[in-house]
Amino acid sequence: MAFFTNAAIFLILACVSHQLALSFSNTVRKPRPTRSLQPIKGKTLTKDKAHCTWAVTGDQRAFTMGVTCSKAGKRTSCDYMARPSLCPEFALNPKLYWKQIARSLRKQKSICQDRSALVRAGMCRRAPREAHFKMGGSDRRPRPNVTLTPPPVQSCQPANQRLALEFCQERWTSICTFLFTVVKDQDC
Repeated sequence: MAFFTNAAIFLILACVSHQLALSFSNTVRKPRPTRSLQPIKGKTLTKDKAHCTWAVTGDQRAFTMGVTCSKAGKRTSCDYMARPSLCPEFALNPKLYWKQIARSLRKQKSICQDRSALVRAGMCRRAPREAHFKMGGSDRRPRPNVTLTPPPVQSCQPANQRLALEFCQERWTSICTFLFTVVKDQDC
């Protein structure tokens, strides 16, 4: 008789745990299946009144966003790169992600000027830095303004920044630039 009682209790516990497992699996959000990437592009007017167009290319792992802006007759273009797959929320709702990227572009000042500026989606706030769009990739940066009077002191820092970007990780570029300047530059 004790055997049947223990067996009944065991079966009841098994049924309860099975029901709990089923209810838990139904509450976990599953990522949507990945679809083929359709062209993502748009137009925007930034905070500093630049008219910009942008287009995204790439696959689900890495994207390149080409941005072209014109303001007061001057035209600039650059590429921003990101790996949104590092943001779990991107897989759950890519449409919202791209809306937030477009909104972030609209809020930018001096697009294609500041290499450290990030174009972020709010839903990926806690994602690693590589998940956000950062200027890089092919060097389509605008040419610097040419001044008519030469500066009194020549600086080798731009060359050292290029070396730092080439040989150091992104987060170490400022320190590497400093070290290259100290070690390499005697008198530019």
